[in-house]
Amino acid sequence: MGVSSLLDVKRQLTFYGAYHDHPVNVAIHMIFVPTILWTALVLCSRLPYPDFLPQYHVRFNEYLAFDLNWSGLWVIFNLIYYYILEPTAALLYTPEWLLIGLSSAAFAYRPDAMKFAAGLHVASWIAQFSGHAFAEGRSPALLDNLLGALVLAPFFVHLEILFKLGYKPQLRESIHQSVKQEIASIKASEAQTKKEL
Repeated sequence: MGVSSLLDVKRQLTFYGAYHDHPVNVAIHMIFVPTILWTALVLCSRLPYPDFLPQYHVRFNEYLAFDLNWSGLWVIFNLIYYYILEPTAALLYTPEWLLIGLSSAAFAYRPDAMKFAAGLHVASWIAQFSGHAFAEGRSPALLDNLLGALVLAPFFVHLEILFKLGYKPQLRESIHQSVKQEIASIKASEAQTKKEL
């Protein structure tokens, strides 16, 4: 996948949408993708951080903080990527994205944070995989493109909500048509593979 395709919102959302087309699966993702993101940020806040990078911590209040660590970098770099993909949608997403990032950083300081986040994280993944198995009837996107799925999932969920509220109907329809074509292509490929076996 070339750099230009990484920056093409339609292509990226077509890839992700081809794995998330069933309304029940989309609804499950709308609930659990933000939960997985938040818990992952809590869990990754304790990963070792290189000494040569600056140490930076700001606590705004009991519920909001910022740490320059792996979780903080994930929040910063993904938000930049979202602005490159679709600036208006990213601007609308920024308050929610920052709330997720800042609240997870503050929560990570609680003594029970890791245990709570790990339990919620596992339960959320179980819900996600159930949506793929029972509603979508196919494997999740992360099995084909782990990084793409993890980076795109929160933004995809956000755009799904925006689309339901009437955001850029031409883009929504264009992506929807591309998703239908991609699903047809995937099903044809799967059928061919089964035939050859």
